[in-house]
Parts: sequence; structure tokens; C-alpha cells
Amino acid sequence: MADSATAWVLHVDLDQFIAAVEVLRHPELVGKPVVVGGRGDPTKRAVVSTASYEARAFGVGSGMPLRIAARKIPDAVFLPVDAPAYTAASEEVMATLRAFPGATVQVLGWDEAFVGVRTVDPEATANEIRAAVLKRTRLHCSVGIGDTLVRAKNATDLGKPRGVFRLTRENWLDVLGDRPTRDLWGIGPKISQRLATLGIRTVAELAAAEDQVLAAEFGPKMGPWYGSLGRGDGAAVVDDTPWVARGHSRETTFQQDLTERTAIEQAARDMIAPVLDDIAAEGRPVVGVGLKVRYAPFTTKTFVHKVAATTDRAVVTAEIMALVERIEPERAIRLLGVRADMAMPDGAREGHTPTRGGW
Repeated sequence: MADSATAWVLHVDLDQFIAAVEVLRHPELVGKPVVVGGRGDPTKRAVVSTASYEARAFGVGSGMPLRIAARKIPDAVFLPVDAPAYTAASEEVMATLRAFPGATVQVLGWDEAFVGVRTVDPEATANEIRAAVLKRTRLHCSVGIGDTLVRAKNATDLGKPRGVFRLTRENWLDVLGDRPTRDLWGIGPKISQRLATLGIRTVAELAAAEDQVLAAEFGPKMGPWYGSLGRGDGAAVVDDTPWVARGHSRETTFQQDLTERTAIEQAARDMIAPVLDDIAAEGRPVVGVGLKVRYAPFTTKTFVHKVAATTDRAVVTAEIMALVERIEPERAIRLLGVRADMAMPDGAREGHTPTRGGW
């Protein structure tokens, strides 16, 4: 029956990955609300990287300031981020996925990947993957099944935790049609708000929207792309070409707000140096720079501009420092980040460096 096998996209997503890795290292934390972020000290400025399901039940989620998480759950266990441990666990998971015969694996991050397979029973294959990952790593995962990458990715949320769900062209609107557009992969709160101004609030309404209407609001490329997300369309082939970093960045949340211009400039220079070291190791020229500024109490601004391709550290430094000059005077700074983007090699798939605090 091999001839009846069909190509499917599976999206494998590890459940509460970072928290799960920490619970494996500290079994006494099983069943307790665990919050991982920063240095694990909720009295210091930092945000939640992940929270266990027990913590999420109290409304704690990724990106929330640790101090707010501590208010919601005073007796929660707070742990520092340990990137090397998560990288090691992730590599074991990805090795497990690549071991499946005929599988093509496209890694999306520490805790998720697309897997392309040919099978007559995608649910059975998905459950085999879940069992293999659990056996090798003791980590649980959920698997979304789709006939496109977009449908597989959205299906995963419907299968969590520890489950499997299938979305195809046939059931896409039946399952998601009445849901708000913000539930879709690739559409965040700001885009959903802009869609709402066009009278587009649900997935079904987005799926039916005319390209020219979306293009008028979002541009000729992004507008139709948002429409395709509403239909679940897009690539159906998993691409295992390795990701290539588009750029490198550093950012720092200051425990005390910075107000003096000299201190702000020095903080920027301190971050520029390691970013340029990362760039030098890549051997590709810089073609763009960026600066991220978070003013107190919590207003974030991002400045970016393109530069003529260069490998000159002094030139890149000067370009970033020119962005620093755009920081509003007399406003307290709670976070600062710098970024340098590189020219992409021919045929490369663009990626990011999530463990470096990328934007």
C-alpha cells in the first residue's frame, strides 16, 4: 500500500519546553508553578521566558515582567534561564525527528520543527513521533498535521497539550472560521486590530477578503500574504535547508533606569562590541543596523536603517551610535538593544539567533 501514501506536514511543538526541561532537572518541582526568566529573581527587572501549565493557570505567560508574575503567584518557583541546557535538550529532540525514515526536518527554534513525511496514516505517524521523543528525552510534545505548513502550525495549538490535531483545506474554515484573526500563526494583536478597522475580525472574513483591499492597507506583498494566512494556504513542502542568521543582536534590561547620555552611550558601545564579534565570525558584511529603546515605564521604540555593505567595525559602530542620538533626551531608559544585519548568501533561508536576545 506504499503507493497510496500521501505527503503531509507535521508540526512538532514541545509542551512548555523550557519549564519541562527544568522540571526534569528538578523532579521535586513536578506539579508546582514554575516560572523561568532572567536570573530567576522576581525582584529584578526581567521577563518570563516560559511558565509551567500550573503557572499559566494563574495568568502568567511569556513576556510578562517577573515582578508581575510574582504578584500573581507569590509561592511560584522562579528559575534563571539556562540556554545551554535548553540547546542540548533541543538537539536531542531534533536528532529524534531526523531519525524517522524518509523524514525531512525544518527546525524553527528550540522547541518546534516541521517534519515532512509520506504516510497513509498521519495520526499514527504523529503519535509514533510523540512516543519516540518522550522515550529519548522524557519531554512531551504536541503534533499538528496539515496539508500546508500554515495549517500544520495552527493545528498544533488545537492539539495541546500532548495531543494531535489535523487541519486541511476541507476542515479549515469549519474549525477556525469563527475564531478571531489573532489566533492565526503570523497575525499578532497589532495586525488583527488593523484588520478590524477594515471590518475583518474572523478567520473566515480574512479568508474571503479581496487582495486589493488588503494590499491597500498593508502593501502589495504583505496584504495578500495575510489573506493567504486566512485561508491556510502556502508552502506544502518542508525545507530542511539550514537557517542562516540574518543578523546578531544584544539587549540589556537595566536594573536602574539610565538617564545620563554618557551612560546610555557607553551601554550601547558595550553591546556593539560582542555583536561585531559575532558578525566577524560569520564573515559577511553588515547591510543594516538597528536600535531598540524601552523608555520607562514600558514604551518601546525601534530605529533601523540600511547601510552600504561594510565589514569595517568603526563604520558599523558609528552607524549604530547615530541611532543612539535619536533617543529622546531626558527620558529614562529601562532597556537598550543593538542589532546588525548581514548580507544573506545566495539560496540561504533566513533565520535568527533566539538565544542572543534577538528582536
